[in-house]
Amino acid sequence: MDQLALLFVLLLGAVVSVPLGDRWSLPAPVLMTLLGIVLVVVDFVPDVSVPPDLILPLLLPPLLYAAVRRTSWRQFTANKRPIFLLAVALVFVTMLCVGAVAHAIVPGLPIAAALALGALVAPPDPVAATAVAGKLGLPRRLVSILEGEGLFNDVTAIVLYHVAIAAVVSGSFSPWEAGLDLVLSAVVAVAVGLTLGWGANRLMDLLGDPTLQIGLTLLVPYAAYVLAEEFHGSGVLAVLTTALFLAEYATDPDDVMTRLAGHTFWDIVDTLVTGVAFGLIGLELHLAIRTASGRWGEMLGWAAAVVAVVILVRLLWLLPATWLAQRLHARRDHDEDIPVSWRETVVMWWSGMRGVASVALALAIPLKTDEGTPFPNRDEIVFIAFGVIMATLVIQGLTLPWLVKRLGVQGDTGREKEFEKELAVRAAKAAKRRLREIEAEEDLPEELSEQMSRRALDIGLRISPDLGEDERREDHEHRVRRLKRVRRIQGEMLSAARHEVVAARSEPGADPEIVDRVLRHLDVRSLR
Repeated sequence: MDQLALLFVLLLGAVVSVPLGDRWSLPAPVLMTLLGIVLVVVDFVPDVSVPPDLILPLLLPPLLYAAVRRTSWRQFTANKRPIFLLAVALVFVTMLCVGAVAHAIVPGLPIAAALALGALVAPPDPVAATAVAGKLGLPRRLVSILEGEGLFNDVTAIVLYHVAIAAVVSGSFSPWEAGLDLVLSAVVAVAVGLTLGWGANRLMDLLGDPTLQIGLTLLVPYAAYVLAEEFHGSGVLAVLTTALFLAEYATDPDDVMTRLAGHTFWDIVDTLVTGVAFGLIGLELHLAIRTASGRWGEMLGWAAAVVAVVILVRLLWLLPATWLAQRLHARRDHDEDIPVSWRETVVMWWSGMRGVASVALALAIPLKTDEGTPFPNRDEIVFIAFGVIMATLVIQGLTLPWLVKRLGVQGDTGREKEFEKELAVRAAKAAKRRLREIEAEEDLPEELSEQMSRRALDIGLRISPDLGEDERREDHEHRVRRLKRVRRIQGEMLSAARHEVVAARSEPGADPEIVDRVLRHLDVRSLR
């Protein structure tokens, strides 16, 4: 099996792992990691040779962009305090604690190299957290915090990692320079992200065609990452800024086809890239195995100690941080998403799985310093990092569904239905307002006006059937049954038409392009 065949196996696994995960109640990323581990021990599977400096630029931009599409800037600003406590403060504290323990237990490990290890294992993976938490029916407030933490903690961790690596390679360290680098990296990233987001928004208006617009959205996250890195900014923060800008300002409510096709396209990209990323985590395990040859007991002990530090620090930080967030929430009456019980705090604690970013940063550790000497304890750092990744991703990922069920942490479906009902009312009222404006401008027949008024109500009832009174609801249900029957018959008619057009494609002299154009018209008609 060559590298290309291995890539196809990972892509196939990414597709198959989704229904298997749903059937077995297991996260698809965890299944893909296990697949990668299985492939490692198979003799005919080659070692992966992806350059470490390409893992983050290739995998992280589309994954971050897809994750941001599911949220909004308003959600981030509303949860800025919980996200700051997790994405910035907790990453920094984890780095310091891991660095101190690693420096103490690994013989000859310099403090700067130990801090680099702490920085690369500090950030929980945004893709793993979202993929796992989103499938378990957790309260939306927890998912929002995990998404915000996962998206912003990579920014903090990657900058801290580069500072620590630079201190090891150069042999010098300045706290003031490190702080300045952190600030400048953020400023450059935000500037690049906003500029690129504004330009991409304008370019989408010029393109017009949904296919070209969706194609541009695939290029934009890569462009944001590369441009920010070229100007010594944070590529991750640039992608987040661009994605949030486009989500806020590049949405046309009437552009139905682009929105539907865009959601489908990015669901596919998210599924495939996520599968490949976590499959690579398992495949890269061969490096750790090779490193530990003959030293298994000693190195496993180091890895277990760091795993314990990572897990305990998260718990010990979350308990007072959650209490503080609750106190500030009660005093200021802000609409923040925060855990409301110790059970939700425990679920948040156990959701801190490491993943793609940690793997890429571990593999990207330089081989030599500026003086030409080997990077101190590089093999030990890589092994410990993979131990943390595997322990948190596999053990926590496999047991999180059980823990959620055991603690009884579930989403507030009543609140979600109320909000859905509220949106249905607003949608119906907006439709009625527009109908009254049309009636004032045009002379509508009374029969048509009544029909349109009923359809305005139907807009709300189709979103939330509990919206209307009993009599109206029964009338609506009757019309829905009739409409379903009409659509069934119409669907069968359109199906017969499509079969006839597809059959014409094979006839002598038939122009496939014209056939496909007619078929596209029938397909669009079927969506209405």
